Order: sequence, then structure tokens, then C-alpha cells
Amino acid sequence: MPETTTMTATLNPEDLARAAALVQGLRDELRKAVIGQDEVLEQTLVALLANGHVLIEGVPGLGKTLLARALARAMQLAYARIQFTPDLMPSDVTGHAVLDPAAPGEAGLGRLRVLEGPVFTNLLLADEINRAPAKTQSALLEVMQEYQVTLEGRALPMPAPFMVLATQNPIDTEGTYPLPEAQLDRFLFKISIGYPGAAEEAAIVRGSTEGQMGHLLPLDALQPRLQAGEVQDLQRMAALVRADVLVVDYAVRIVRATREWPGLSAGAGPRGAIALVRAARAGALLQARDFITPDDIKQHLLPALRHRVMLSPDAQLEGRTVDKLLLAAAESVEAPRA
Repeated sequence: MPETTTMTATLNPEDLARAAALVQGLRDELRKAVIGQDEVLEQTLVALLANGHVLIEGVPGLGKTLLARALARAMQLAYARIQFTPDLMPSDVTGHAVLDPAAPGEAGLGRLRVLEGPVFTNLLLADEINRAPAKTQSALLEVMQEYQVTLEGRALPMPAPFMVLATQNPIDTEGTYPLPEAQLDRFLFKISIGYPGAAEEAAIVRGSTEGQMGHLLPLDALQPRLQAGEVQDLQRMAALVRADVLVVDYAVRIVRATREWPGLSAGAGPRGAIALVRAARAGALLQARDFITPDDIKQHLLPALRHRVMLSPDAQLEGRTVDKLLLAAAESVEAPRA
């Protein structure tokens, strides 16, 4: 793995050009496998550069697993998948300690040896995360916030970069456990994935059936475009994108507006504004800019906030949606002018 480049305190045109070239190469590679989901792909790349986690919601068969595997392959990162089920235990996620009789310990009983779980990877796919009970879901709380797991009193760090892509089905809710607010708040984005267009769907069918055995995903054409050190470079670049105090204040005012908006029984907390600014920085870097604008904040409004607010009972009865209420709340907030 190449040495990580030392970044300066500000971004220069060479940094921006390099970042744009790296991301464009990754984007082009992912599009070979992920067809017809450009918006989902772009939002995932924003979350990656912002060093955040993503919850993807959609019915089965829309490419959620394909996206995670393609992302890991195109970036040459370690990848692990956990199928969340009602009988999954926290130790199945984080790991556990076993007694190793071959290692000398006290009283000749051996020594405890830590077996790391599948969470120790670069890209973790938590498939159907809402099918596991809260006790198992909580196994991800520490690792998603602090990028470490505590086992037998030892804090074990995650490899860098580290990202969780979780999926859930919004339709089949039988036997599921809704994610608690603390868990949802750990995700930078909640992305809704829908059906592709007719032409894209035909291309998907051709790519998945021509010369492909039934159990294989169309990933053969993908080539590694980024290594771990380059991904960390991009994340550091995103953190250096300038955020004017007026634009940050705009993000804060939008989040505060959600707390009093009719139809929302609970608004977004401070992490909502943090997510908006982090996403805006990453989005600006994708466009080779070293500053964010109010439009960057508005662009990422829905994926950054839709899982941080709750509909009131009256709004649910009236058939109103979180997305429409968030857009209305944002429109009520005046954007700063240059």
C-alpha cells in the first residue's frame, strides 16, 4: 500500500484536480456494475468521502448488496457481510474471547484469546439490519461512533478506512425490530433506492444473464482504482473544504426549523447539522471545489435528515411524508446571500 500523502492545511488546485480524477475513476468503475442508480451511487460516494455510514432502504433485488461488493472491489478494500437475523448474537458481530489451552495462563488454565468478528474490516455490509433485535443492533453502536470495539476490557481499533453499509426492506416488516434513534443517528445518510428506468433495467438483465451463472454478481469487469491510503487522502481533503460561518449557520437554522415544524413530532438533533456540513464538504470536493455553498446544504438535506425526524400521528393519518415536510421546513429558512 502506498504511503499516505501529507496534506497541507488548505487545498490547492493540484489537490482538487487529483481528488476529482480519483473520484471520477472510481465512479466510472462502479457504473460498470451498478446500473441505473446514479443518485444512490453519488450519495454513497459523498458518505465515503465524509467518512460516514449509510443506511440504504429499498425492496429486495435493487442492487444494495451489489453496490457494497462493487465498492469494496473497486477500492481494493477488505469486505465482510453479516446477515442480520433474530437469533444473531452481539458476539457474532464483534467477536468474543475463547480459552486457549496452548497459551500459558494463571493456574495452568490457559489464557483468553480474542477472536475478532466480521466487523473488523474496511467495508461492512449489515444486510437487513432491522431483522436483529436491539441487543444485537447495539453491537454496532460503539464501532460506528468511535471506530473501535471493546472486548475483554481492551479497545480494539477498526482498520482504516471503515464504513458500514446497512440495508433494510421498507415493505416486509413482519419479524423486524425498528432501529432505535441512537442507532439511526449513527448513520450519516439514509438513502432510498428505487426501481431503475426501463432502459437501465434491460441493461441490468443483460449484464446479469449473458455469460453469468445464476449465483454470480456482474463484478468481473471491475478493476481496483483506489487503495486504502488514497481513500484516507480523499477523506482528509474533504475535511479541509472551507465552510463559511454563514453557510454553517444556514445548516443549523434548517435543523432547528425541523424541531418546530407542523407534522413532525421530533426534529433533528445537532448531529443533523453536523451531517449536513460534512456531506456538503464531501459533495463540494466531488465537484473539485474547496468551499461549500447553501446549495450544497440543500442538496444533501433529505439523505442527511430523513432518519433523524419523526412524523406526528396526525401527519401519518393524512398521508404526509417525511421528505415533503423536510423540504417545506427547509424552504421556510432564508439562505445566506453572497
